[in-house]
Parts: sequence; C-alpha cells; structure tokens
Amino acid sequence: METIHVPISELRVGKVISEDIFANTQYPIIFKNTIISHEHLQVFFAFNISRVSVYKDGTDHQSEVNDTELVAPPEAVPTFKRVYDNSVEQFKKEFKNWEAGAKVDIAKARSIILPLVEMVLEDRTIIFDLNEYSNPKDYLYHHCVATALISAVIAQKLGYDRGTTIQVAIGGLLADCGMAKIHPRIRDKKTTLTEKEFDEIYKHPTYSYNMVKDLTILKDTMKEAIYQHHERLNGSGYPKAEKIANISMFAQIIAVADVFHAMTCERVYRAKQSSFKVIEMINESEFGKFDIKVVRALIDIVADLPIGTIVELSNLERGEVMFVNKFAPTRPLIKLCLSGEIFDLGKNRTFYISRIITNL
Repeated sequence: METIHVPISELRVGKVISEDIFANTQYPIIFKNTIISHEHLQVFFAFNISRVSVYKDGTDHQSEVNDTELVAPPEAVPTFKRVYDNSVEQFKKEFKNWEAGAKVDIAKARSIILPLVEMVLEDRTIIFDLNEYSNPKDYLYHHCVATALISAVIAQKLGYDRGTTIQVAIGGLLADCGMAKIHPRIRDKKTTLTEKEFDEIYKHPTYSYNMVKDLTILKDTMKEAIYQHHERLNGSGYPKAEKIANISMFAQIIAVADVFHAMTCERVYRAKQSSFKVIEMINESEFGKFDIKVVRALIDIVADLPIGTIVELSNLERGEVMFVNKFAPTRPLIKLCLSGEIFDLGKNRTFYISRIITNL
C-alpha cells in the first residue's frame, strides 16, 4: 500500500497511520493502522509532531487490512502513565544537560510538560496517583514534573486562564532546576545533611532563578515565583526569609504543590503518606506558612468526594462516603462495608482516608 507524509495542518480525522509514531520514546505513542481521531490530533500537537505517514487515498487499504487491524488498539492513545514516564525521562535528560553546563531550553521544557498539563486539567483526579509513580532513586525528576502538574491544577481551581496556568506549570517544572548546580554528593545524600550542606541546598532557588532569568518566553512573574517558592508567609522560608506582602501568589501555588507532592511520596528517609493526611498537615500544622486561598483550593481538589465514593481508611477498612462536612471535607461520614457501621472521621481523628478505591 502506498503511503504519503502529511503535515499535521492538513491531516484529516479518519486517515489511517501507516507507520508506528515515536516521539523520543522507547515505544510508539501511536501505532500503525490506527484510525486518526480528534484526540490523536491533540497528541500530535502536544508532542510537536509536524508530519505523519498515512495510507494514501485511492489504495485498496480497506480490502488489504482486516477490520481488527483497522480498529485502533487500546495503546493507540497513550495513557497518562505512558506520557508521564516519557516526560520524566525527557526531563531527566535535560537535567543532566544542566549539570553539564547547558542552558535551559524553555521550548523543550514546555513540550515536556504540556501534554501532561492538558490531561490533568481534564481530569484532576490524576494528581492523586502521582506519588505512586515516583521512586526514591529518581525522586527529583518525578518531583519536578509532579510539582508542575499540581501547580497547574491549583492555578486552574483558583480561576486563572489557560495561558497563565501553563506558565505556572512551567514555573513548577523549573523551580528546582537549580538543584543541577548542587553537587550530587549533597543532593543525593541518604544521611542527615551538615549545616554547611543545608546552606548549599538553600541556594538552589537562587541558582534556579539565575538559570531562567534571561528566558524571554517565561514571564517575569514566574521567574519571581521560581526564586520565591521556598519562602513562607511567616518569614521562616528561604532564600531571603520574605514575609506575606513580598511573596507572590504564583510562588505560593508552587510552594503548596511542592510540599504536597514531597510529603505524599516515598523518600529515601521517609515512607509516603496519604494525600488526605498531608493536606490536613498543610492546613493545620503548617498553618501560617501558606496562603489560605491556595491551601483551600488544594483541599477542594483532594477532598472532592461525591456521595458513594469508596475509600480505604488508615486501619485498612473500606467504606462508602455518606456525607461530607464542608467545614472538614477530608473527614466525611463513612459507612463501613463489612459492618455497616457509620464512622465519623470528624470525631475519630486517629483515623484518616488513606486512598480512594477506583477499581473494585
């Protein structure tokens, strides 16, 4: 069968891909014999693919390829996990380049994170699984990508437009790029850091800012947010111990996203924790450090539990959400599956929701 190379701008829904399509990935992001849909066009755009090979009109393709081959396989539209893993690998390569002295390629950074941002803005519940994808060995790369995505979801929840939301995501992705300038001996140390080593870690927002300050595509407000993402409203942060009036809202968004992901992930020195437990800790024990509007936005995202949602509690019992108190959304009334007992998490604060059960 004859094939032709078609620019994406001229590609039509219904055409059939004639070759596996890769995007600096180990596996195809779209497979041969896939029938192109509107979703595929978005994937091409997200991965900056300019041309694809399709079967030429007028060939006997329909008769030569059986019906099962013409049906797009389940893997044809990449799952979030596949796109996420690819993005983390791409980011890791960029980070290694920065370690070697390369400058930040903002276009590359945007292409790494944009496909994932599009997905999480369509389905915010994806962020609940980000800590499951991370691992202690490659934590830093996972953390940068995840911080970008959580920042985007918070920005969207706060009502920012799509352009600003994408900028916030890029800011979140690059907030820790300055860690590339920290010696791996310090950055990857598994034991307690010395005071001198902590002092070096505290310089990474400054290193990050210096790496992005001349990027014309990145807004100055995002460069400031990158510099300030470890500042805290009560003056306990770094690098300048700024207080409320001097810390930007975008810095606060990235800060909350950064802390939320860090606390929910498994680290070399700490086990991962429940998203519900972490959001309570940010809201209560970390009170005064973060903008309450940003924290409330994240609470609304994490604790958006429709009646009937099945959850697992910290004691491993499962139950169904019966009622959500708007003043304590992370602590709803739960009807336990085994006993039928109504369990009030608001009164039983020893327990908490450990996870949402999505596959029964």
